[in-house]
Amino acid sequence: MRRIDNYINGQYVPPLSNEYISSVNPATGEAYAEVADSDRRDVVLAVKAAKRAFPEWSATSPAERAGYLNKIAEIIRERLDDFALAESVDNGKTLQRAKTIEIPRAAMNFEFFASGIRHFASEMHDMPGSAINYTLRRPIGVAGCISPWNLPLYQFT
Repeated sequence: MRRIDNYINGQYVPPLSNEYISSVNPATGEAYAEVADSDRRDVVLAVKAAKRAFPEWSATSPAERAGYLNKIAEIIRERLDDFALAESVDNGKTLQRAKTIEIPRAAMNFEFFASGIRHFASEMHDMPGSAINYTLRRPIGVAGCISPWNLPLYQFT
């Protein structure tokens, strides 16, 4: 059975508890993988790694960050069959739906945000006679995400 570890700091690592939970194909009721049963300690490690990476990432030019997001979209499209099968087995949805709607939309979302990085706009809010406020959009820190069970890749993107 396949074992899925945490991906932290550029490498796959087992959970600190060394505990795993079964991931079950809802269409068959059979376990197809063991997934890291992570706890607070694993999250702390991941957040620390992300915080260490943040200064370099946030200093990266918008064009370069957009390039990374577009590359992710390209890889998703190249591996469409793999991602669609994983989505189908994990969620019990039809392979056709995953292949024609959800996985392609995940790639499109990465492209959308890649474009947004390159074509952002700041805003100015005039307070007549007293001040001008500016809204700047730029990376501000680490974010933790919990993906929903029914559309994990698509919703995460």
